[in-house]
Amino acid sequence: MREIRYEVADGVATLTIDRPEKRGAMTYAMLDEFSAGVSRAGADPDVAVLLVTGVPGSFCAGIDLADLASRSPADRGSRHGDDPGDPLLMACPKPVVAAVDGMAVGMGAEFATQADLRVISTRARFRWNFVHRGLVSDTGAGTWLLPRQIGMTHAMRLLYTGADLGADEALALGFATAVVEPEAVPLAALDLAEAIAAASPFALVRTKKLMLDGAGAPLRAHVHATRTALAECFASADHAEGVAAFLERRPARFTGR
Repeated sequence: MREIRYEVADGVATLTIDRPEKRGAMTYAMLDEFSAGVSRAGADPDVAVLLVTGVPGSFCAGIDLADLASRSPADRGSRHGDDPGDPLLMACPKPVVAAVDGMAVGMGAEFATQADLRVISTRARFRWNFVHRGLVSDTGAGTWLLPRQIGMTHAMRLLYTGADLGADEALALGFATAVVEPEAVPLAALDLAEAIAAASPFALVRTKKLMLDGAGAPLRAHVHATRTALAECFASADHAEGVAAFLERRPARFTGR
């Protein structure tokens, strides 16, 4: 059985980390496959949403330290993905949903942070424990995106102490989109992904880019980028279909063009 599985159905690509005996800890070979899956979803016109998950009771316990120890210090920080300046999941142009049932530690917490939305179980735990390994947040998501998601003070506490963020607090801070019982996670996450996939892929890609780019852009630059994206949308087949579907009182059949 493959430790990284990729499948597509109804506009949703599901990328599964399947290594429960190691709680989803990633070897470098797995990380290469994971990165390839993210790139594949981002480039596939039949995919509107990427769903990242583990198997029941497991998500990702970070990098496999035994595999890490076998590499030279210069090689340990090697980047994955097409653009070495982009965190992996944030670089995916499509919306990303994470389904977390279990521990998300180190890189696993970073993956969850990079996702756009998170559906988690009551037993989910997030731990940015990099400082206890003599490291900083390894993808940059913990130090750049997490403060924007939950606030600077809460992010500093979690990154400075390496303390766990439990399900209830994750929901209270807005980090989790929903908290459900473990057995309900797959369906709840898929329902959310499919609800997103029902929208225009053309508009979704531009919406995600505007939000992420806008986090560091001046207002005028952001308004200009919005006008450019809006003009592209007005000229798109998806916009014409959205209007036609509304007038004809039927579900839209978007193509992403």
